Amino acid sequence: MNYISIAVILFWAGFVSSISFMEAWLKFRIEAIPLNVGLRIGKRIFRALNRMEWLFIASYSISLIFQFNILNTLIAILSILLLVILASQTFYLLPRLKKRIDLILAGENVMKSKLHLYFITAEILKVSSLIGLSYYLWTASISNV
Repeated sequence: MNYISIAVILFWAGFVSSISFMEAWLKFRIEAIPLNVGLRIGKRIFRALNRMEWLFIASYSISLIFQFNILNTLIAILSILLLVILASQTFYLLPRLKKRIDLILAGENVMKSKLHLYFITAEILKVSSLIGLSYYLWTASISNV
């Protein structure tokens, strides 16, 4: 059962990495995609990614119920950290970023903001935590064999 948790975690890490670290900036490098189209695409993609991430964390949490015997402090801390990061993105960062996009699309001038920097930092921390968590789940599972 532990292999399911590891698969979910690594699949989640791949999802976030491909969207946040490749798609997000790549669409703004293509001259044929105007800013307003890129912003609309990004808004939809990140909303969809966020929903998928809640499915990933739910799947992972359910799988943990069946492998309680391998839980240790580090796995618990990384799991809680992932939940905190995802919740802060869902309820704090993404709504504010969406509001900025809506203002830009409406033609408003918006002040410089560090929201994107915070979001990118959270993504880096999240992917690092996911990779670390998969490693610690793996080592915990082989030590219990």
